[in-house]
Amino acid sequence: LAGFPRPKHISIPNLPQRLAVARASMLAPDVRRSAALVATSAVQHMQGASMQVPATPQHARWIAYFTQSFYHMAILPLLVATVALAYLARPSTNDTFPKGFRRFQIVYLSIWTLCVAADWLQGPFVYALYADYGFTVKEIAELFVAGFGSSLVFGCFVGTFCDKFGRKRSCIIYCILYIISCMTKHFNSYTILLFGRITGGIATSMLFSCFECWMVSEHLQRNRFSGSLLGYMFGLMYTVMYCVAIASGLAGQAVADAVPFGPISEGSAFHVGGKCSPFDLAIVCLVIGMVLIAAFFDENYGNTEEEGSPSMMENMQSGVKLLKTDRRALMLGIVVSAFEGSMYAFVFNWTPALRSERVPPPHGVIFALFMMACMCGASASTLVGAWVKPTARLSAAFAAGCMAFVMSTYAATGNTEDHLGFSFSAFLLFEFCVGIYFPSVGVLKSDIVPEQVRGTVYNLYRVPLNGIVVSL
Repeated sequence: LAGFPRPKHISIPNLPQRLAVARASMLAPDVRRSAALVATSAVQHMQGASMQVPATPQHARWIAYFTQSFYHMAILPLLVATVALAYLARPSTNDTFPKGFRRFQIVYLSIWTLCVAADWLQGPFVYALYADYGFTVKEIAELFVAGFGSSLVFGCFVGTFCDKFGRKRSCIIYCILYIISCMTKHFNSYTILLFGRITGGIATSMLFSCFECWMVSEHLQRNRFSGSLLGYMFGLMYTVMYCVAIASGLAGQAVADAVPFGPISEGSAFHVGGKCSPFDLAIVCLVIGMVLIAAFFDENYGNTEEEGSPSMMENMQSGVKLLKTDRRALMLGIVVSAFEGSMYAFVFNWTPALRSERVPPPHGVIFALFMMACMCGASASTLVGAWVKPTARLSAAFAAGCMAFVMSTYAATGNTEDHLGFSFSAFLLFEFCVGIYFPSVGVLKSDIVPEQVRGTVYNLYRVPLNGIVVSL
């Protein structure tokens, strides 16, 4: 025992005393047995100590990631709530899938995932990138208005454009316009960035119209699938959209942190790395999506040349007449403009509201958390839809949204560094309300607005919304 090698990091209690007793009693058999027991005890202690292996570097990295700020600490609990609610509210159907439906579903959702991911990858980093370039708040606001304005203006006739030019070609144009918009983000030039905002705004309006129109036409006209399966497809489509938004926020943050931000050479206007990286990842998604669209989409058109179909001006007159004569349609327009106007104001202001030197905001992670809260709201709206009317759900969303902005205003009046968590919680509450709003208002729109002027009235709802965005 005296000659047993003793590692420096192992501490054996009372070892000298044990050795002295063993040496003094080496001739006594019973004492020799005691010495053997002491030696065995010492060896077992050493073996037990050697089994206490510290956490591996990989485990330590994960622990460090999820504890580096209160934003990261919110990921796991909010993700668990999101998955649980999404599972309970998952889209389902009792219809038997006809031949070709599964392939159609996989092709469309795969392309939709890539194309919508390109949009979500950019959102968290636009304001932050402009700020890193050194633009003032006024200049950033002008760039945002250019994007919102081009989207709202082009959105008034994007449906007609897609119907006449072709939905497949329009989807490819979406990819091209967004690639141009992403490429301009590398330049610290107000003029180039302004051009990119305009092309990006047009692309955004095409994303949420052309792809949907193509899918509906292929589903009902070419493949003759049932209407109930169309509802199932829409459910999957928007579930996938929320999941992609969450993943895009986390992926965008990862690539933004991977490469330092800076010009390619001293004094150059062309920058790489940092918050430019998510836009490069979006370009990759768009290129792959464009190739898949060209390979797997068939061209289809709208029925714009049917005999006796009303002109655009006649539809506009019918829409205005509906708003004058139907009080419910007018009130619904006010609801849409008011809530979505507040939503656009939130999109512009959440980044500067969470700016902090002490806790630098991880914009991609924050965006992913916002999308989790939004998905929770949409799932909750679906779960209670059978018992709570859409008007009641909208009233609750408006009330909770007002409370969220009151909370954030209170936080902004004090020391914002000390109230970041409070502001962030208020923003999560508002995103939850956004999730409730869209499925609820969609039901009301389908009930109140007649089919023959639906597109025209929806565009008229955008007119006051446009005014709210520009004025803010």
